[in-house]
Amino acid sequence: MAADGSGDFKTVQAAVDAVHDGNSGRIVIHIKPGTYKEKILVPRGKPFVTFQGDDAKTTILTDDWNAGHIGADGKPVGTAGSYSTKVSGHDFIAEDITFENTAGDTGQALAMFADADRLVFRNCRFLGWQDTIYANGGRQYYDRCYIEGRVDFLFGNAAAVFDRCTIHSKNGGYVTAASTPQEKPFGYVFLDCKLTGDGSRAFLGRPWRPYGAVAFLRCQIGDHIQPAGWNNWGKTENEKTARYGEYRCTGPGADRSQRVGWSRELTDEEARKYTVRNVLGGPDGWDPTTS
Repeated sequence: MAADGSGDFKTVQAAVDAVHDGNSGRIVIHIKPGTYKEKILVPRGKPFVTFQGDDAKTTILTDDWNAGHIGADGKPVGTAGSYSTKVSGHDFIAEDITFENTAGDTGQALAMFADADRLVFRNCRFLGWQDTIYANGGRQYYDRCYIEGRVDFLFGNAAAVFDRCTIHSKNGGYVTAASTPQEKPFGYVFLDCKLTGDGSRAFLGRPWRPYGAVAFLRCQIGDHIQPAGWNNWGKTENEKTARYGEYRCTGPGADRSQRVGWSRELTDEEARKYTVRNVLGGPDGWDPTTS
């Protein structure tokens, strides 16, 4: 598909709509370079869809709604309705694509609402401010992606691995706001990532729900991270339940001498459990590194 009309479709949504409901085989939508300003939904009934770009920096899926945008019913769309792209179909893959929300620093505005199981994003860019990625539901794998935002820009209840990603904080805020259910052993796991930032200092995370789970392993952490590292969202009771860990991270922001006492350095034995396959495998043994 191509915005200039040289492909089979001019809009991404038209290409998605052409996928048969309940399809059981992989459908690849090749998106040629261009900026596609549209609200995109991959519905639950359309699994096994791939968005394939040529270059993430020149293939941009974007929109500009925030939570206060007035919808067709005359009411604000809210956080969940502010997405530029929403993926509800399982086994979705995106490669070399930018997902963007240009609403700016105006409150909740999702670049990506990832709301399905077995999702893979490779070499993708996610650009926004507050709530850039709503990683919610199921298992998700982000491979060598660039993600930027300010407040809670990675949030939700998914089990998600961010593998060799660059995570950029824009003028303070919170990198994560996990809402991991109590019964899930893993929430957001960052493996060998690089954390950068500008402006005010940011926190690594705060628990959107009491048992939020986040771990940073072998990450390079810049000096933009608050020495305390973590925030309790103004609720001291969260300090008894939130699960926040770090392991052998480097850089000025990795200094744990002033970290809050309710976060911890993982032991070698604990760290060995944080592999892509162990975090995301589940009962079906899913391994996104081989897909």
